[in-house]
Amino acid sequence: MKTLWISAGEISGDLQGGSLLAALRGFAPAEELRVVGMGGDNLARAGQENLFRVEELSVMGITEVLCALPRILGLLRRIRREMERIRPDAVLLIDAPDFNFRVAKIASRLGIPVYYFIPPKVWAWRSGRVNFLRQHVRRVFSILPFEVPFYQKHDMDVTYVGNPLVDLVNFDGIRHIQPEPQRIGLMPGSRRKEVESLLPSFAACAQKLVQKYPGLKFHCIRSTNFTEEYLRGLWNCDVPLVMEDNADRYRFMRSCQCIMAASGTATLETGLAGVPTLVAYKVSPLSYWVGTHFLKVKWISLTNLILNRTCFPEHIQHEADPEPLYRRMDQWLSDPAHFEQMHRDLDELRELCGRPGSARRAAEALWKELK
Repeated sequence: MKTLWISAGEISGDLQGGSLLAALRGFAPAEELRVVGMGGDNLARAGQENLFRVEELSVMGITEVLCALPRILGLLRRIRREMERIRPDAVLLIDAPDFNFRVAKIASRLGIPVYYFIPPKVWAWRSGRVNFLRQHVRRVFSILPFEVPFYQKHDMDVTYVGNPLVDLVNFDGIRHIQPEPQRIGLMPGSRRKEVESLLPSFAACAQKLVQKYPGLKFHCIRSTNFTEEYLRGLWNCDVPLVMEDNADRYRFMRSCQCIMAASGTATLETGLAGVPTLVAYKVSPLSYWVGTHFLKVKWISLTNLILNRTCFPEHIQHEADPEPLYRRMDQWLSDPAHFEQMHRDLDELRELCGRPGSARRAAEALWKELK
């Protein structure tokens, strides 16, 4: 029996890792492959023994990571001890480079082959990290088409498997759902700092909007690692807020006229679901300064990056305050024709992201490597 260690450092990585592992079971049943590591509910349901929970690592931004550093270092020491004890045949890292690079170094020092699914966006900033990947990672499984020539240019083995969100969103299964007028979706993020910075801004924006559009209804798609009570504590206004279960998120997204969402995987999910989305993000002043000086890309939203143009408006830092958010939403709601070009762009997005089956393609490529 072989043993695979999967390390997912974020909720989105757990979601996509769960799909990959479920597909991997088609090639490697439980009696042939044991899977352990760090993950959440999705990887657990697919059969991973979670020695560490993804919720132990939920930080974003430079100053936020610095504050959590003692806890992160303690977690890495525990991971090293378990990896030394189990000695897996391979380690598969999923996204979360600030954490998983350290896991890669631990495995590499133990002589364990390392693979990377959803590699870091070294093409966006800190491109020198590609040298670390070349040294410690045997093969990259890429989900973005424009990544392949970048890694090939740097003499790395790369396999393009398509984007797993194409399968998860399953547009063919939800395309018939029509948006309900004046239903606004909210996706404030899966990290505590994201939610605490954005949800109060969304609330203040909602308060202004209902004064002009009294029929608006706001629905929050709740991330599984936050309680409803916690989220309602950040909704500091008297506008009613409906909480939606995360389990059927794509059908619900499709029912929204538009969505306000934190930048991240969610904005590609809404794009593949064909829903106009306002992208918002706030970080600490230091993180924002570093980003403005060192980012090598024009956009932060994956939807815009894949399309190579602005489809979803991006409201970053002060532009994510209530007044700029209100002006954008007022513009949309006063003239829904603004959505027409966006819908055409999102049709193109689905074509660029490729056909379904990325999880199976990634699983098959990984199993060949393991054998």
